[in-house]
Amino acid sequence: MRKQLAAGPYLLWMTGFIVIPLLLVLYYGLTNEAGAFTLENVLNITEPQRLAALGRSLKLSLICTGICLLLSYPLAMILKGMSKAGRSGLMIFIFILPMWMNALLRTMAWQVILNRNGLLNTLLSTLGLPTVNIINTNTAIVFGMVYNYLPFMVLPLYNVMVKINDDVIDAASDLGATWLQTFIHVLLPLSVPGIISGITMVFVPALTTFVISDILGGGMILLIGNVINQEFTFTANWNLGSGLSLILMIFILFSMFLIAKYDKEGNGTAI
Repeated sequence: MRKQLAAGPYLLWMTGFIVIPLLLVLYYGLTNEAGAFTLENVLNITEPQRLAALGRSLKLSLICTGICLLLSYPLAMILKGMSKAGRSGLMIFIFILPMWMNALLRTMAWQVILNRNGLLNTLLSTLGLPTVNIINTNTAIVFGMVYNYLPFMVLPLYNVMVKINDDVIDAASDLGATWLQTFIHVLLPLSVPGIISGITMVFVPALTTFVISDILGGGMILLIGNVINQEFTFTANWNLGSGLSLILMIFILFSMFLIAKYDKEGNGTAI
């Protein structure tokens, strides 16, 4: 009974700030301005501009997730090795440190770096190299996504790998397995929960972002998050904005299904 009472404040918080807002989005998304049931708001995603924004969001999110996975996996392995000597704490702190800063400021810092007269082009000019035009492109948005969401891939992978018993890896070597065979047949399967959790924790926010594309895309590259934001803030069409949001909720529910299937014990999410 005491445990149930202790959970009371959280249940109130969850009801007021999670359940009720989701029900409101569901209501507005499936009704018109008169309050009548309709699927028109959801089906509006098939309009060419909105469909193109969704496709662009999916493409950039997948690219961002893939880059984060490629960068994070070897880093998590290095951190696992450092944890034996008790030296992984500093590296983890370095990765968490930028998260203490507001995400908007972190993204604006990349705008300063990637601008035509920014730090990157200044450095290239100093070295006598040709300058690059990255700002206001898909590449700039991916840079911002990877920088902001990379820790969300590193931490779940590290959390899983640090729990893998070294004796299992040593046993594979003793049985004649090469490093590649050990990685494919031992390390990779055991780290699947962290991979799935990391992919979910990166892909979902990357898919729904609109601030990064506004700042680094100069407002010229519309992602589905930008389209939804415009419906709520500029046109004040809450019904259409909610209907488009329901499309994104499908991807979120699918991600939750993957975590429930491949990370049943929560190894990848228990940071």
